[in-house]
Amino acid sequence: MIFVDTSAWFSMVVSVAEQHQAVKLCFETLPEPLITTDYVVDETLTLLRARGYAKLALTLGAEFFHGSVTGIHYLSEDDVREAWEVFRRYDDKEWSFTDCASKVVMERLQITQAFSLDHHFRQFGNIYVLP
Repeated sequence: MIFVDTSAWFSMVVSVAEQHQAVKLCFETLPEPLITTDYVVDETLTLLRARGYAKLALTLGAEFFHGSVTGIHYLSEDDVREAWEVFRRYDDKEWSFTDCASKVVMERLQITQAFSLDHHFRQFGNIYVLP
């Protein structure tokens, strides 16, 4: 299973994004099932709308919620509390709360690969980051 972060989703659907072609090609060749979280879905759709890509947000949102592009892990109350602990513990990092939630979910589900352009994922340790 490969965890997909906001940066990869954004670059995949926005054709003018700097790494769009490389990310799109990588998406097309990923061999394993993809998973993301409800927090990443929220962050991605919000980012798309905020950057002026409301139609892309609606299209991608429909794909998310129809399960056609990825599975979605919905954070539990325990996941959120653990994300808070990670956020507090790693206060020397610039990880967003969503990054911390992603780290918690990846550890809980024993996911060792992430598709992300966010350098924070490389700081998690024991994670192979694509592309």
